[in-house]
Order: sequence, then structure tokens, then C-alpha cells
Amino acid sequence: MPINILLKCHDMEATKSFYKEIFNFEVINSAENTCTVQKEDCSIIFTSEELWSGNPKCTGTIYLFIDDVDSYYEAIRQKAILLWPLQDMPHGTREFGVKDCHEYHLAFAQKT
Repeated sequence: MPINILLKCHDMEATKSFYKEIFNFEVINSAENTCTVQKEDCSIIFTSEELWSGNPKCTGTIYLFIDDVDSYYEAIRQKAILLWPLQDMPHGTREFGVKDCHEYHLAFAQKT
């Protein structure tokens, strides 16, 4: 079952531009001060509404499972800030990690 995550951002236009141009995501205006970015069946919702105090922050890694992680890695690796390169992991995934414009950590993975 897919889940959606709602994350804070300070600059909606910069967020939309980053996800479209760097990560090749589809960007959809969801509501006022909110957008959804989507890759295959993975979605992240961003809001610039003041729902939480402080700066955007997440203390974990958001995993997005996609169909062809090798091709996606080749498409974005020169544009993205890599946290770790594409590799086979002992827990049964082939994955790589990146940092977005808010310093959220994302992993793009495919089950092996």
C-alpha cells in the first residue's frame, strides 16, 4: 500500500522547479501553498503553510521504490547531490541516495 508524506518547504516555486528539473518528477499544484511531486506511483506533498514551527527537517531517509533504478540513476546522477552511489544492498535492494533542496534525504530503490 503506497503512503504519502507531507513535508514543509519555504519556497514553493523553488521546490517545484527542483523536483521537476533535477529529479524529473511530475509536479502538480494540489491546493493553495501546496504541491504534489510524483515519480511513478511515489508521491510527496509539500506545503509552505505554517503547520509546524522551525525549518524543514527530517531525521530519516524517505525511500521511493521505482521500476528501473539503474536508468533513473543515470538520468539524474550528474544533476543531484548524491549521498551514496547506486549499489546492491545486503537487505535486498539496489538503491542510491540523494539530498533535495530542503536537505531531505531520499533513496531511490528497486527490490532485487
